[in-house]
Amino acid sequence: MSLDKAIEHGKEHRKIYYGAKAVDHTCRNHGSCGWCLGNRTYKNAKKILSMEQKESEWK
Repeated sequence: MSLDKAIEHGKEHRKIYYGAKAVDHTCRNHGSCGWCLGNRTYKNAKKILSMEQKESEWK
């Protein structure tokens, strides 16, 4: 069923995007705001810090 038919027959249940969330207007799932980006890339930042620490210990 196409999206137009679903809307016409009342079968479409997606929520409408109303705008900004709590932190930033660019904040959506996988958003580019600083808060979401930091949360999403936290494990990568920890790995980078660990590698830098190991490198400084090696030198």
